[in-house]
Amino acid sequence: MKIENLHEWNVRYDRAREIQTDLRKRLILHDSDIPDNIQTIAGADISYAKKSNMFFAAIVVLEFPTMEVVEQSSSSGTACFPYIPGLLTFREGPVLLEAFRKLSFSPDVIIFDGHGIAHPRGIGLASHMGLFLELPSIGCGKARLVGSYEEPGNEPGDYSPLTCEGSIAGVALRTKRKVKPIFVSQGHRIGLERAIDITLSSCRGYRLPEPTRRAHLAAGTIRLAAEA
Repeated sequence: MKIENLHEWNVRYDRAREIQTDLRKRLILHDSDIPDNIQTIAGADISYAKKSNMFFAAIVVLEFPTMEVVEQSSSSGTACFPYIPGLLTFREGPVLLEAFRKLSFSPDVIIFDGHGIAHPRGIGLASHMGLFLELPSIGCGKARLVGSYEEPGNEPGDYSPLTCEGSIAGVALRTKRKVKPIFVSQGHRIGLERAIDITLSSCRGYRLPEPTRRAHLAAGTIRLAAEA
């Protein structure tokens, strides 16, 4: 896969925030280069070792809409950037990109276990990685990072706006009855309606959409094998 070289990763915290502010201006928040008929969709996730500072990235590419796995890649690394809310990409980004480099082709769209523009500076993991990869990306967080929302209806597909400083940053989306919603936001090169539609179309009876669910399982399996 082709990956842009946007900036260095070994930076101070204040510089990391400056980079986010600068890159936020480059985000494309409407449908761009997304095929009408998506054929492949990828999920990306990280699993942290329990007794060390190692962590493991997994990318799972699935056929859409069958959700059959067509390719998988992984990478591992050492956490060199501290865990700071809002700066997660500087901790996880390098190892994720290394896993993406191993793919034989670029998927049509990527769902990240993390946030897109629903972020304190409007550029979470999904947006940041979307810029490096120059691919349509969606943020799918398990917990709210910013903003406020009303509880959506209880049926799969029900959602309510996630608002931040008077603007819509994403939605709280119900993917399964009687289960907490997930938080979907635009990453890069996608509009909100399409991001919601793709996320829902990727669900297979679980809270998480299948791409990130599969990536989560793959990253955990890789971690367990390394710790054995």
